[in-house]
Amino acid sequence: MASQPHTPQAKAPESPTFTVAAILPLFNGEAWVERTLGGILAQTLAPDEILVIDDGSTDGGPQLVRALAKAHRRIRLISQANAGQSAARNTAVTMCTSEWIALIDQDDFWYPNHLEELVGAARQHAGLRLGLVYSDFDDIDGGGSMVSRDPLARAWVDNPKRDLMKVLAQGFLIQPSTTLIKREALIEVGGFDERLMAYEDDDVFLRIFRAGYDNVFVPSTTSQWRIHELSAGGTERADDSLRLYQAKLLEAYPNDRWRGHYYRSDAIAPRFIRVWLTLYARAGRYKDRKKMRAYAREARALVKHLRPRARVLIGSVLFLVGRPFLFTLPTRSSRRLRGRPGFGVLGRGFTEL
Repeated sequence: MASQPHTPQAKAPESPTFTVAAILPLFNGEAWVERTLGGILAQTLAPDEILVIDDGSTDGGPQLVRALAKAHRRIRLISQANAGQSAARNTAVTMCTSEWIALIDQDDFWYPNHLEELVGAARQHAGLRLGLVYSDFDDIDGGGSMVSRDPLARAWVDNPKRDLMKVLAQGFLIQPSTTLIKREALIEVGGFDERLMAYEDDDVFLRIFRAGYDNVFVPSTTSQWRIHELSAGGTERADDSLRLYQAKLLEAYPNDRWRGHYYRSDAIAPRFIRVWLTLYARAGRYKDRKKMRAYAREARALVKHLRPRARVLIGSVLFLVGRPFLFTLPTRSSRRLRGRPGFGVLGRGFTEL
């Protein structure tokens, strides 16, 4: 749906019904869900609703949630057949009544001030209608130990999001568990794309941005993002979602020669070549040459969208990348990759995966 222009308005008085629903999709999350719910219940600003959507779990996670729900009436457990995280979130959005949605993944964790910080930023916002508030986070490993503090404070991406070209080139790089989303904005743009089980957050944030909603960045660390080998990324379904999302962007954003915005050539194609090469490097660490060749093919298929000079330079290097026995992509640092001829067009680092 085409977005309508919105005239900036003076800040409205604080609404006494500024309500928040915490939404937690659950699928075989027995190992983490008690800690995650504990963080929600410990918020200095309590959510009005807590919806846990059991997406067809086969472990003991739902039983743990039921036990907690007996002591905390705000917790609602809703069960559905397995349909994916996007469908689970959409189910919760339709069943809650709050004005704002606070997403959290089953293995992530909110610090006690998380909702207080995000709601405070939303209350202070003036101007265009607000659709999204998000914050920085800490990166933890599978065991819960710290890996990296406040990565967005040191990242090369722009925050808050203001420019379409930069968003398409960089990705949003917003972790869902750091967000507070206006429910009406989610509904207006059609919710999460249920075909996607990866990049579904980037996809919906882009549609909210394009619909004319403003966004606010809170430069504080208010949550923990857990990334580990059991995370959704790196699976065949995640690869399929990456292909689908890439295709959606290529179709939706052709080069705009009148503005001089070469979305496909200068933003989308370089970005996803970079993503496929990140997956290539990861597969290389596991010596999975079949996947390395597959990821190299995906990267090469995007070369045709580049500008002519970049097409020649990048295409020649990717020819070697597709032969893992002859070429090994550096895996420790994107700086080493940028040192190879022709890779300057690909941007400044592998921060998306």
